Amino acid sequence: MKKIYSEIKIDASAARAWEILIDFPAYPEWNPFIPEISGDLRVGSMLKVHIQPPGSRGMTFKPKLLRFEPEHEIRWLGRLFIAGLVDGEHALAIKKLEGDRVLFSQSEEFRGLIVPFLSGIVKNTAKGFEEMNGALKERAESAGD
Repeated sequence: MKKIYSEIKIDASAARAWEILIDFPAYPEWNPFIPEISGDLRVGSMLKVHIQPPGSRGMTFKPKLLRFEPEHEIRWLGRLFIAGLVDGEHALAIKKLEGDRVLFSQSEEFRGLIVPFLSGIVKNTAKGFEEMNGALKERAESAGD
């Protein structure tokens, strides 16, 4: 098992950060890591997610939505080809801080037979988290959008 985690403090309300996170059609405008995402935000539904980690060609997969808690968390489980080969549980979380500030975090826990051989992919994914976090911060803190 491998786990990656990235967080950033954002000077915006949880409502503002959440509004950006669930506005899937706007992702191509601001999100360098997940430029495309679609699907029904209902637990048990399948999403369609295209990720573009730095230094990679990117990939599209169809994870199952595990958790959807408004202004708090979106969590899904994605699989590479078949269950048990590479399973990734991804979480986008918002934690309210004092005032109109939040801590936004992303985490992914990789499990499966070939995970020990994926260190490059994991490293690029971690960089993608950081890029997305920075882009979310910029968008949430900007007054013009």
